[in-house]
Amino acid sequence: MPEDAQPPTGEPAIHYRVPIKEWDASDRPREKMMQHGPSALSDAELIGVIFGTGTRTKDGPLSAVQLGRALSRSYGSLHDLSRRNIKELMRVVGVGPAKAVQLMAAFEIGRRTESQRGGERVQVRSPEDVAAVYGPLMRDLKREVFKVVHLNTANVITGDYTLSKGGLAASIVEPRAVFEQAVLDNAAAVICLHNHPSGNPEPSREDIRITRQLVEAGKLMSIPVHDHLIIAGTSYTSLAERGLMD
Repeated sequence: MPEDAQPPTGEPAIHYRVPIKEWDASDRPREKMMQHGPSALSDAELIGVIFGTGTRTKDGPLSAVQLGRALSRSYGSLHDLSRRNIKELMRVVGVGPAKAVQLMAAFEIGRRTESQRGGERVQVRSPEDVAAVYGPLMRDLKREVFKVVHLNTANVITGDYTLSKGGLAASIVEPRAVFEQAVLDNAAAVICLHNHPSGNPEPSREDIRITRQLVEAGKLMSIPVHDHLIIAGTSYTSLAERGLMD
């Protein structure tokens, strides 16, 4: 096996600049996955499988796995990597628009898979049910987004609507826009959500003020606001559970 600097623990000591097709079959990521399953692959090898091919740079060729290692060195864990945008990914030598998009698509598939629960219709019995669906989709967003979830008379989620995409600190929410879409979709009730990019799950005074304003508007429209959730990383806060809706 060709010599190379010592790789991270769990990765084979392979000269990564050699094209993958020239590696020993037992070291090739795709073949290894087929024989042993995806858990046998390192993070860099999984990224290499997504990329499929390496690339050429001014300093010479880089294999797909070497690109995976470079991304891991630059941004850390897969979770940290998943939060990067296209421009950030492209700062790594050898990662162009196509590979950046491939990687972002793979991470988004993971989020949606976690969110969709096998495609079943979700009946909301608790705030946790809502957080399980929307937490994976909203927890890594870098800007604040306000969503309205529509429910039918059985409290089954029938759809959602992104009302606003604000700055890093706040979203602007108008009650008319919230209930206009709910009426068009024949929603029986709504649940509001927004994310805190800071990771702080505590509601601000503005969050509480807007929530109470929406609750009052919902009473006039006969479309109750059941809850308002704040998504902050892997945690969430329910304003209904906190008794902050009235």
